[in-house]
Amino acid sequence: MNSHLLSLVLRPTTACSTFYAKLIELYPLKISLMSHGNVIVRFDEVSFAYNEKKPILDEASFSVRQDSKITIMGQNGAGKSTLFKLLVGAVEAPGELTADMILKPTRGTIHIQKGATVGIGLQVLPKAFLNHSMREYFATAFTDVPHHLDKLIADVLDVVDFNAPLDQKMSTFSGGQLARLLLAHALIQEPDLLLLDEPTNNLDQDGIDHLTGFLIMYPKTVIVISHDADFLNSFTEGVLNVDVHTQKIEQYVGDYFDVIKQISSQIQREERKNAQLKKNIQDRKDKVNFFSNKGGKMRRLASKMREEVAQDEEDMVEVKRDDKTLPPFKLVAQDWSDPVLEIDKVGFFKNGAMQHKPYELKLYRQSRLLISGPNGIGKSTFLRQLAMGEAEGARLTPGVKVGYYQQDFGGLDFEQTMYDSLVEVMETTRDQEVYEAVGRFLLPKNMIQQPVGLLSEGQKGLLCYARFLLQKPGLLILDEPTNHINFRHLPVIAKALDDFEGAIIMVSHMPEFVEQIRFDEALVLGS
Repeated sequence: MNSHLLSLVLRPTTACSTFYAKLIELYPLKISLMSHGNVIVRFDEVSFAYNEKKPILDEASFSVRQDSKITIMGQNGAGKSTLFKLLVGAVEAPGELTADMILKPTRGTIHIQKGATVGIGLQVLPKAFLNHSMREYFATAFTDVPHHLDKLIADVLDVVDFNAPLDQKMSTFSGGQLARLLLAHALIQEPDLLLLDEPTNNLDQDGIDHLTGFLIMYPKTVIVISHDADFLNSFTEGVLNVDVHTQKIEQYVGDYFDVIKQISSQIQREERKNAQLKKNIQDRKDKVNFFSNKGGKMRRLASKMREEVAQDEEDMVEVKRDDKTLPPFKLVAQDWSDPVLEIDKVGFFKNGAMQHKPYELKLYRQSRLLISGPNGIGKSTFLRQLAMGEAEGARLTPGVKVGYYQQDFGGLDFEQTMYDSLVEVMETTRDQEVYEAVGRFLLPKNMIQQPVGLLSEGQKGLLCYARFLLQKPGLLILDEPTNHINFRHLPVIAKALDDFEGAIIMVSHMPEFVEQIRFDEALVLGS
């Protein structure tokens, strides 16, 4: 990687952390004040719909300037990832993207600065590249593969704090390791516009810290989709809010939490304005009714008041509707008195090989086990083996129902309809309960007979919780259960998990979420 990518920019208020010091040691830096140049992206009345009955964007217009750090926010299913696909579709698509990752507007125009390059950090590695070696995968970032590709890979892996043999297969990496490689794949292209879709998913805290430091110092334009509010607030300078109700895009200036306050204040102002106008309208209507029965001047006054009522009604504004938040819900646990799970030893990866160590634990109803460890140690592998009843040294009691949240939603059948996905976990099918669960978890009722694969990533996450609600499991195994979930929903989900009377085993990189749930046992893999 040449010095162009790492000709980094520090804001005056940014502290030079250990990570920054490492970068300064590795690369020559040009320190300057953050300044924004010409417009790099402009949407001009862009509309898009997958079908005519379900518009995603309606004449959306906004612009983004060079070097800015922008967050895209919006309710699950509002169209945030669709926006990225439209941006990618406006330029020559990188080689690793498949047709379903590239979209064109139904109407309107997307302008990308001439000559600007776009790199996208994907949420999930496309299946077509699982059998690629790491070297082969990074080669797909280039139309013409450079002769010094290995050097470029080594440099970009330093940036994301990762190291592995270049001939290692992509399928062998953990979710957290893949998250770093997907980011590195976007960075190696040295893009003028860097698009990151949920980049903190599956990253441990060290990975998040490295990513945050890099984005703060990155000298080009960054647009990020994430539901990690603290991560976003560390570098965001502006927000594009995709309004699921109006299909418009609203642009705000300020850090993430500032924008949340701005939106809340906007709603309050609009509600106050409408309340005052409604009062004026009703007062005038009462006087019109009184004066209309009088003669002469009184009747003329009534006519004037009717005009004022009409003007006030015209001045009424459509109050911005805030993103919906999940209503409180209760997860009912399977009635069980014996141990749910017994563990004698645990497995983890060390030096590329699976190892085991003694660890004795019995999980009963209301038992809580929190598992932690660095990316690549084998946390997801251990949870998957537990859920499948295949973990060496662990015995799942026959008859116990297991609710399993996989970080990549691998437990969902994407070809199955949402209705069938919910029904399959129920002992007795009751349509009313199914539809109530769909509504409770803000899932689109008009898609209940559509394939699960058509849902957004956030909606797939909510579908998992809807399944738990109907399943009534005795054991919940949760692998990064905050992945893709709107941060507004997380306190509600944490409360439901804390009140759950079954057993829980969890891996999570989000400490503020974990802190809201009682745990009585902690296991650090590899220690």
